[in-house]
Amino acid sequence: MTTLHDVPSLPTLVGTPQEVRIRLDSSKADQVIVVPIERSNARHADLMAHTLANIVSFIDLTLRGQSEQMIKALVDALVPKVPPTPSLLKEAAMVARSRNAVLESADWLTAAQVAELAGLSASNPSTQPNKWKRQKQIFAITHNGVDYFPGYGLDPNTGYRPRKALKPVLDVFGEHKDGWGLAYWFLSANSFLGGKRPQDVLASEPERVIAAAEDEVKEVNHG
Repeated sequence: MTTLHDVPSLPTLVGTPQEVRIRLDSSKADQVIVVPIERSNARHADLMAHTLANIVSFIDLTLRGQSEQMIKALVDALVPKVPPTPSLLKEAAMVARSRNAVLESADWLTAAQVAELAGLSASNPSTQPNKWKRQKQIFAITHNGVDYFPGYGLDPNTGYRPRKALKPVLDVFGEHKDGWGLAYWFLSANSFLGGKRPQDVLASEPERVIAAAEDEVKEVNHG
C-alpha cells in the first residue's frame, strides 16, 4: 500500500512499481529518483524512503548554500570595495574617449582579416600576423580580448605586408609604449610633423615619422 511522507520538502512514494507509477502520473515534480528494492517488506521500504528523503534534502540545501556563497563571492569580486573617487571616474571617462577616438580613426583588422588581405594561409590565419607582431614589424591593440592591427600599418603595394617604416618606429619606442600607447601616438597631431598625424604620413613621409618617434623618446628621456 502506498504511503506518503512529508519530510523537509521532499515527499516520498513507497509501494509496488504499479502503485508508484499511478501516483507519479499526477506528480508535478521536475525530476524523480527511483530506487528499486528487492526482497523487502513494506515497513523496511518505508523506513529507507524516509531516510533517503532526509539525506537528499540535506544535500539539496547544502548545494543551494554553496550556490549562494558562490554568487556572493562573484558579486564581491565584481563590485568595488569602495565607491570610485571622482578623479578615478574622470580618468576612466578620458581613457574611454581616447580609445573610442582610436577605434574610429582608422581601419582595425583582426589577424584573420589581415591574413585574408595578404593572401596568407587560411588554415591558421593568425600565425603570420602574430609572428609579425612578435618581430615588431607591426603592433596591435587588444579590444575585448581580440587583437586588432592598424590598416595604415599594411602596405598594399607589397601584398599588405607591414610597412617597412613601421619596424624602425616600433624599435625606437621599444618598451616605452604598449599597443594602445602606440595607437594614441600615431593618431595625435605631431608638432615635429608640422601638426600632421603620424598615421597619415607613414606611407608618404616614413623617414620623418621615424625622426618624430626619435624626437618623442628623446623628450621623454630628458623630461
